[in-house]
Amino acid sequence: MSASNRPLRIGIAGLGRLGMRHAENLTFRVRHCDLVAACSPVDSERDAARQQLGIPQVFDSLEAMLQGADLDAVVLVTPTSLHAEQTIAVLEAGKHVFIEKPLALNVADCERVEAVKARHPDQVAMVGFVRRFDPSYANAYASIQADAVGKPFLVRSQTADQYSPDGFFVRFAGTSGGIFMDCSVHDIDLARWMLGSPRALRAYASGTIACHPDLAQHQDVDNGLAIVEFEGGARAVLYASRTFAHGHETQTEVIGTRGQLQVGAGAARDRVVYSDQHGVRHLAVQDFFERFEQAFQLEMQAFVDSCWGTRPVPLSLSDATEATRIGLAITRSLRSGQVEPV
Repeated sequence: MSASNRPLRIGIAGLGRLGMRHAENLTFRVRHCDLVAACSPVDSERDAARQQLGIPQVFDSLEAMLQGADLDAVVLVTPTSLHAEQTIAVLEAGKHVFIEKPLALNVADCERVEAVKARHPDQVAMVGFVRRFDPSYANAYASIQADAVGKPFLVRSQTADQYSPDGFFVRFAGTSGGIFMDCSVHDIDLARWMLGSPRALRAYASGTIACHPDLAQHQDVDNGLAIVEFEGGARAVLYASRTFAHGHETQTEVIGTRGQLQVGAGAARDRVVYSDQHGVRHLAVQDFFERFEQAFQLEMQAFVDSCWGTRPVPLSLSDATEATRIGLAITRSLRSGQVEPV
């Protein structure tokens, strides 16, 4: 199969907030593909697929889409609890598959997916750790590879969402895996990537509920801290928040033996700085969609290119399994108050 012959035929499962962003990118911005089918159990989402995006085939389930549409690949943007079974179903149907992070909420399911993928070596299976495709993070990684900061030994990274009075994420806390699996899994993957993928040994976490008391019933917090210790002495310090006042602030610092680098400090929307009666300030990005708009497009282009075989798959299922393994250890530590093995 070659990108010069015809577009890659893609179906998407899940058309919620992020699913619609992926669908828009696949429809309007990503090269060498056609979004020919979509599925959702939600009537309004199926209507949006038809009316807003002009997707020709719309189904109410993944099973119906796999049976009824002629597809080369499927993009899964569904609840995390469904990822493992749906990924296996797509692979066994002979399709390439893109899975939004995390791959699964337990290591056994991740490893089960890896085993199925091993039986389908010609099919691409890629997990959506979008920050690897952000130009700033990609430049930071390239600089580390070029020995710009010496040997990296400490990563400090955060995912901090703007405060939402309705606390919409509380409704999903029971199935999302909690703040560390839902938010910090990105920082976990970044830390492993920047540090050269060392093996994690143990983790400790603590947290507090500052604004959303209903999280207590899920043994979750709206602000959490974690330390991960890696083989060879490297460390990661992770912070996750649902309560930032000014906007969404994703930032990462990598410290090496001869220097350090930072990505995303200050959450600046652009390069405009205002000086007025409020002081000297800049506007901040409001959510992760705005911060990683370009990265989401580049990520999906990388998936399509990998399906065509014009570039290697940028990250492996084992990377996703390790992120889940570490995230689970952090979550156990939050609940136990003890250092937990990874």
